This record gives sequence, structure tokens and C-alpha cells, in this order.
Amino acid sequence: MSIAIIDYGMCNLRSVQKAFEQVGAQARIVSNAEEIDRADKVVLPGVGALADAIATIRQKEMVGPIARHIEKGKLFLGICLGMQMLFDVGYEDGEFRGLGIVGGSCVRFDVDRKKGLKVPHMGWNQLNARRPSPLFHDLPEGSGVYFVHSYHVVPKDDSVIATTTDYGGPFVSSIWRDNLFATQFHPEKSQKAGLRILQNFAEM
Repeated sequence: MSIAIIDYGMCNLRSVQKAFEQVGAQARIVSNAEEIDRADKVVLPGVGALADAIATIRQKEMVGPIARHIEKGKLFLGICLGMQMLFDVGYEDGEFRGLGIVGGSCVRFDVDRKKGLKVPHMGWNQLNARRPSPLFHDLPEGSGVYFVHSYHVVPKDDSVIATTTDYGGPFVSSIWRDNLFATQFHPEKSQKAGLRILQNFAEM
């Protein structure tokens, strides 16, 4: 089963690829529509600004292949910015149209700085399961994972929420709908827990 990591020029893809290698899975870095279409599983990682990422993906004509992959029931994993882009709209330095694959929006954290909370939310935090997801098979409740983000998603349909995490209140830290999985945190930076998550995805 081939795993394709989409390269659209906005993150260190090698760290994701190396993490898959650590769990015995081969993942290729791909940068065109044809390679996405041929893949059995697709990973969309990312860091940086939502508007720039969406613009680049549209410019590289990757929107169609990503949507087709998901519509065909093939496994898909979005990571951090790769999760945020799946939603209808994002509000980072303006209002920008997302990929529209999951209903909802991506909004900036509104936290109480008096409580010592800062934006971006950066560092280790815990996952609280909303429902059992195969992505988190054999992962203990409350497992710690690594976050770096200033924005978080707000789904229209709460049934897609797999886990929440607390940062001045609960926010959505992962989603799951059929063959589509996405995490706000970085599995490739989350040590043992993150490797277990990537192994689960590789073995599905």
C-alpha cells in the first residue's frame, strides 16, 4: 500500500517521512496531481499561513486530486495546517475559502492571557477522546502530543470530532469521518504516541 506525502512547499516533509520509516512504513513525497491519484493513502501536512497554503495548492492544481482521493474512500490524513485547510473557511489575516471537504471554520484562539495562556498554543498537551477512532488504537486516554498553532477548527457537525484538548477551554484536536482523519497536533513530533498514531494509519 503506497503512502504519499503531499509536497506543496510549506513544511519539512522529511520529518513526517522519517517518522513513517521508524514504524516500518514506506512513504513517498509527491508533488503533482498524477502521483496523488495513484496513491493508496495520502498525507497532507503543513505549517504556516492558511491563505498561502490554499493558494499554493490551488496553483499546483492539487485540489481536485485531494478531493477525488477522499471521495473514492481512500485513506487520508491531514496534519496541523493540513487539517485546517479541509474546512470551508479560515479567518487568518482576513477571510479565506478552504477546500470545503469538511463543513466549518478555522478561527484564532481567544484565550485569557491573565491565566498565562499564550497564542500560539505551543508544546505538549493531552488528548481527550470523544469517540473511539482507529487512528488512536492502543493509545491510552490522556496521551500527550505536540502542538504548534494559533488557530483551531470549529466543525459544523460535532459528529466528526474524534478528540478534544483543553487550552482555556476545549478545542478540536482531531477529526474522523469514514476514511478521512486529521490532527491539529504533529504526530511526527509527538514521540511514542505520535509514532503509534502513524503506525495505526499505515496499518489500516
